[in-house]
This record gives sequence, structure tokens and C-alpha cells, in this order.
Amino acid sequence: MNSVRPKKNLGQHFLHDLNIARKIVGSLGNTTTNVLEVGPGIGVLTRFLLQQKEFNLQVIEIDTESVNYLEQNFPELKNRIVEADFLKHNLSTVFDEKFSIIGNFPYNISSQIFFRVLEYKNQVPEVVGMLQKEVAERIANGPGSKAYGILSVLLQAFYEIEYLFTVPQQVFTPPPKVQSAVIRLTRNNLKELPCSEKLFFRVVKTAFNQRRKMLRKSLGGLSKNLPEQFATMRPEQLSVESFIELTCFFENIEKE
Repeated sequence: MNSVRPKKNLGQHFLHDLNIARKIVGSLGNTTTNVLEVGPGIGVLTRFLLQQKEFNLQVIEIDTESVNYLEQNFPELKNRIVEADFLKHNLSTVFDEKFSIIGNFPYNISSQIFFRVLEYKNQVPEVVGMLQKEVAERIANGPGSKAYGILSVLLQAFYEIEYLFTVPQQVFTPPPKVQSAVIRLTRNNLKELPCSEKLFFRVVKTAFNQRRKMLRKSLGGLSKNLPEQFATMRPEQLSVESFIELTCFFENIEKE
């Protein structure tokens, strides 16, 4: 039995099904040999990652108790553990080249983890993550879905997203109250947006912050005269390309 107790404040639910752990690690492609595992906990994914000798593995863990456990049980992790908060740490100090991210992401910060991925999108070609099923669906779903939202649009602008498989509650200690799912993000070929990225993020967030309103209302603060085809639409009806088109429209207004 492991000596680390799952901490509620860190959203820890330790996976104990080794077949699922093996399947998650097997979902990681070969886009890069540099791999960063987020929140390894008691090393359930780590053991399979270490078996992939081609991987240059680093792990980042905020929980001191977990760090001590990993040091004692995985001596091969020596000098590969970064004890830090993934959401605040400068990841370029871990890898100065491209690196993939993998992890059983804590439910309470899974959305924030993906916003962090966006910050490093030009350095991160691939992400395989297990997270709350509801958030996984939100990220993977396209326009027209009730789950489609801010994260869906921002991530889909830069990544191809695949919903891989659902994971039941009983394979965790303690079992969470909801199901989990594993998704894979693969960086697309878009080097940069044809508009201001900062403005694009602002348009998407502003639109979805009042998702029930028509865009002429929710985006009225940016311009009173929206292009006719968008004015009576709601944000979940717009594709990523439409949001980019809309942002280009606002950008041109600002230049005038």
C-alpha cells in the first residue's frame, strides 16, 4: 500500500488500474521525445513512461509527500523531479525545446492546465490528459453543442482534439463523484492567427461570458455594427474560423 494519502485540496484521485495507466501512456505519440508528466502522484503513469527508454522524462509535482514517495520508489527519477506548481512554474526551464505533456490532471485545475498549455502552444506539440469527462467533452465538442465554449474554441484554434476513451470512477482511490475521460491534443499547422491573438482571446471570452445573448448584444462593447451574418447568432453557433473572421473585423475597426 502506498504511503501517500490523496489530498482533497489538490484534487488528487490516484488511479490504481494499471491497464488503464498503460493505455494512457500508449496514447502518447512520437511527436517529441521530451515528455513532461504533470502531477505524477504515486507514479502510476510514471512507471510506464520510464519503460519507454526513448523518452526524456521530467515530472512536475506540487505535493511534497508525493515527491518523497517518488524519490523512494523510483530511483531512476533522480534529478528528473521538479517540485513546483505547474500553473506558475516557467516550463521553459524544464525543457528549452519542444515537449509533450501527459498526466492524470486534478479535476479542480484541469481547465487552468489547458490555458497553460495555450501559453506554451509553440513548444507543446502534443498533450494526453485524463480529466473530468464533462471538461473533456467541452474541449472536444464542436459548434452547436451546449458543451462548446471558451476552451473548445481557443484549443481547437491550435490543436486537433480527440476524445479517446471514458474512465469509470471505481478505478480511482478515492473514487471521484464523476466519470473521467482521456483526450489527446495534437498541434495543428497554424503558426499564428491572421489576427491579434490577444483580441481573439478577448472576443471568444466576451462572447461566451454571455452565451445566451446574441452576439450583437454580448459583443456590443467592441462594436455596435457587427457583420450581419453574425449579429443574431449566439457564440456556440460559431466555428473557430468564424471567431477568427470576427476578430479580424474588430481589428480592422480599431485600425481605422
